[in-house]
Amino acid sequence: MASPLLLLLLAGGALGCPLPCTCQNLSESLSTLCAHRGLLFVPPNVDRRTVELRLADNFIQALGPPDFRNMTGLVDLTLSRNAINRIGARSFGDLESLRSLHLDGNRLAELGAGSLRGPINLQHLILSSNQLGSIAPGAFDDFLESLEDLDLSYNNLRQVPWAGIGSMLVLHTLNLDHNLIDALPPGAFAQLGQLSRLDLTSNRLATLAPDPIFSRGLDTAASPSPLVLSFGGNPLHCNCELLWLRRLARPDDLETCASPPGLAGRYFWAVPEGEFSCEPPLIARHTQRLWVLEGQRALLRCRALGDPMPTMHWVGPDDRLVGNSSRAQAFPNGTLEIGVTGAGDAGEYTCIATNAAGEATAQVELRVLALPHGGNSSAAGGRPGPSDIAASARTAAEGEGAQEMGPVVEVSEVTATSGLVSWGPGRPSEPVWMFQIQYNSSEDETLIYRIVPASSRHFLLKHLVPGADYDLCLLALSPAALPSDLTATRLLGCAHFSTLPAMPLCHALQAHVLGGTLTVAVGGVLVAALLVFTVALLVRGRGAGAARLPLKLSHVHSQTNGGGPSPGPKPHPPRSPPPRPQRSCSLDLGETGGCYGYARRLGGAWTRRSHSVHGGLLGAGCRGAGGGSGERLEESVV
Repeated sequence: MASPLLLLLLAGGALGCPLPCTCQNLSESLSTLCAHRGLLFVPPNVDRRTVELRLADNFIQALGPPDFRNMTGLVDLTLSRNAINRIGARSFGDLESLRSLHLDGNRLAELGAGSLRGPINLQHLILSSNQLGSIAPGAFDDFLESLEDLDLSYNNLRQVPWAGIGSMLVLHTLNLDHNLIDALPPGAFAQLGQLSRLDLTSNRLATLAPDPIFSRGLDTAASPSPLVLSFGGNPLHCNCELLWLRRLARPDDLETCASPPGLAGRYFWAVPEGEFSCEPPLIARHTQRLWVLEGQRALLRCRALGDPMPTMHWVGPDDRLVGNSSRAQAFPNGTLEIGVTGAGDAGEYTCIATNAAGEATAQVELRVLALPHGGNSSAAGGRPGPSDIAASARTAAEGEGAQEMGPVVEVSEVTATSGLVSWGPGRPSEPVWMFQIQYNSSEDETLIYRIVPASSRHFLLKHLVPGADYDLCLLALSPAALPSDLTATRLLGCAHFSTLPAMPLCHALQAHVLGGTLTVAVGGVLVAALLVFTVALLVRGRGAGAARLPLKLSHVHSQTNGGGPSPGPKPHPPRSPPPRPQRSCSLDLGETGGCYGYARRLGGAWTRRSHSVHGGLLGAGCRGAGGGSGERLEESVV
């Protein structure tokens, strides 16, 4: 007999309700409630007849086609607050009856063109609070005619598929707040006749292009669907470009101006119309005159100031607008680049700066220095065109034109910064006025030109980049048949070479010399300190020795002249060590009886030194004042 728990599990499986979920069958519609169940994926045994499926607040990370296969009756799908970071192509392909899809609070970073394919009757799409940075242009194509609510708020979107959003004719609510949108295309919402709420709060919009949708809602009686517009929290630049919006006098009052400085922080609808002003363009600086050699690159610069920032255009010498092409490119900052100049490019160019307040112009003269012509000399026909060779010269040299080349271009003696280019004499039937070397490196795509005399067969390239790959082509400049013709060029050959890497020997030698210098300096300081310390010890030792060793004087006794006859020399009494003095004998004591003064002791020392030559030193100690006879200093007779 089976246990009641096992019977309950079997009954749940028979009904197609997953074990962690709760299934409700109300009014012949099945609801599967799996919220807050800790699911890591969509349960595979969900009843395919489910009408409402709630999978919110779980840990699902990815969605694929098998998760919702054959669930054609599903109407409401909630996947909010999971960890979904990837939606496979056609994951919702079978959900043809789906009306509401909630994917908010996940980790989606992008939506591909096939991520949302399938729900052709979708009405509510909630994608807020994700990490969306890009949405493919065709991501919403399957439900453009049915979608009523689109929520893309709280993402990282800079651009959205404006073409698709503009085609949602029944769209009622569009939430684009809290993104990084900095511009709206003109007429983006012109076709959204049923739009009742547009939220652009907290983006990076500095201006808004005129759109008739913003005027709806001013007259409630005349407008069946008034528009609620919110665009606060944007850095609005309150100039003449927003005057059209200011004149609408909408009831919104939460928008403020961020610039110009005089209007910063003021309520947008409270600023008088007269203060919404612009500044006409002003050409700040531009190229006055430019000379280039035929075949070189030309850069014409033009800078303008104004409010709003002017748009830059160029008009060529033929009074035609210069557009981007293979030879010329006009940049938004006002720079015109002509990649390879020819004689037909010379003339006067006009720089035009325009904004909402007016326009300004400046003239730039371009002079192209033509290469030498051969005058009346004749030349064979079939020669290539003018000297404005294309960037594909190297490709042409390796193709069909390689068979016509006479000389072979070689690059030898390559070092880190130089290389020797060598070539042969070429075909004698073709006169050559000069050679042109063109090369560029992998570090810098700029094409560099070198002109070489026709008599040369070698050219040393200098100032190359160490460790870089170079492509080099050699062209021969031939004279034209008529003085009015352009100089013709002929490709002689191309070569590829690589410079040697930079040698680190200089750095090693510099480090070695620096280390040796530091070692010598530190050693010298230590030796000097040791010498100073030694001398100080010696001086101190001598001073201390002189203070501790007093001078000892001995008395010299000998015969006296004029006295009584002496029987002979008196024998010397045995010497005894002098008694240790109780106090030092100094000149300051004022004693004259017991001890010698400083002067007398010094004189006695010199006397003893002089008499020591004759061996007549006889000493007597320093007697006290109470001793017997007085002391005498006698001089021996020699």
